[in-house]
Amino acid sequence: MLPIALGIAIVVSLALTSLFIGASDVTLSTLLESGWQDGPMQVLLISRLPRTLALILAGTAMAVSGTLMQMLARNRFAEPSTVGTVEAAKLGFLTVLIAAPGAPIFVKLIVASIFALAGTAIFLRILQRLPLHSTLIVPLIGILLGGVINAVATFIAYRFELIQSLESWSTGDFSMILSGRYELLWLAFALTVIAYLMADRFTVAGMGRDFTVNLGLDYRSVVSMGLIIVSVVTAVVVVTVGMIPFLGLVVPNLVSLTLGDNVRRTVPWVALLGAGLVLACDIAGRLINAPYEIPIGTMLGVVGSALFLHLLLRKHARLA
Repeated sequence: MLPIALGIAIVVSLALTSLFIGASDVTLSTLLESGWQDGPMQVLLISRLPRTLALILAGTAMAVSGTLMQMLARNRFAEPSTVGTVEAAKLGFLTVLIAAPGAPIFVKLIVASIFALAGTAIFLRILQRLPLHSTLIVPLIGILLGGVINAVATFIAYRFELIQSLESWSTGDFSMILSGRYELLWLAFALTVIAYLMADRFTVAGMGRDFTVNLGLDYRSVVSMGLIIVSVVTAVVVVTVGMIPFLGLVVPNLVSLTLGDNVRRTVPWVALLGAGLVLACDIAGRLINAPYEIPIGTMLGVVGSALFLHLLLRKHARLA
């Protein structure tokens, strides 16, 4: 694994590159020639900088949430977009949008978090009833559960003529991020820090209930805290930028191939790789068809699904 300082340097380089890519002419020369109230500086402060910060915060939080989900489910292929958490958060947001369209964003976040927590709990409950926890069957069950929840959300959205709104949450998109529209993501970052502080407990919980209890830890409280972190982070990201697929799946797996399963050791690298991957995909999405953009959800859907398939085939080859 690369030195942590090099990883930070790469992410910083990608973040600086992100600041100067877009339809508006924002370069070092135009910034130096313009004043604080002129166009280039305003574009940088109102649009480019918030967007770059949102990319870093969302990428970091979703990648770390994937690590927690894999530890709690004790399966390498579990993450918010493969266990129904994301779909449940969308259903919660849709519900409050129909019941109370004028509700503050914080209320929408709370409802989406509750639905996400319920969806994740249902998934874990189903796992407890399975006679055999096959490595490949577990994520398939999660995807099926997510499909059912998504079907319910689609039906409700169709009845209330909100299909277009539902689709906008289904594809992550940072093009509308401006100053004042991304600050909720700092809550996701705070929860990511909490996850790091509790890393040792999550590592122990990932070894099973009996092992955790024997070490004197309250297994139920650790799992509950992990579920709350995953659910709130997922809800924050869905409410702010939409669904970012497969990020919490591929990043923790790539890091664990080198560093193992110690959460405290892997979380910094998971956070860096998650932020770097989101930044790289967003930059590519802005350059491939400039001045138009390919949404980050589409870019990560292509990259993430390919890596997901590779991980599945790699695991199947090991089992064979």
